[in-house]
Amino acid sequence: MKAGELLELGLGHAAWQVNKTVAAYTEEGATKFLESWVKNPKLLGGGTTMINDSLYMSNSPQFHVYGADFGWGKPVAVRSGGGNKLDGKTTFFPGSEEGSIDIQVCLSPETLEAMMEDAEFMEAVTI
Repeated sequence: MKAGELLELGLGHAAWQVNKTVAAYTEEGATKFLESWVKNPKLLGGGTTMINDSLYMSNSPQFHVYGADFGWGKPVAVRSGGGNKLDGKTTFFPGSEEGSIDIQVCLSPETLEAMMEDAEFMEAVTI
């Protein structure tokens, strides 16, 4: 979705598009992808196999990160590991407070610098 479409159609429409994409992911499609990948494996990163203007999101609601207590007390923050880091990748975690969401965004220094130099963007965010 282009930025203009997002602005015109709103976040609800964007969420609906993500929902349709997730719902279209079938066991048959996953099996075909994995069989193809075994024959021709491609690794993430490096900009060679990923589309530069795409949105990547990840996480699993099956792992309640704030619910894991290893004897050190309740976690105060969560960060994911170094694997699968791509410029623009966004990871969502259920937050520590009921109904909240933690968001981790991975940005290259170049992307971060470009965002900070964008006056319109900076007017819309709080740092």
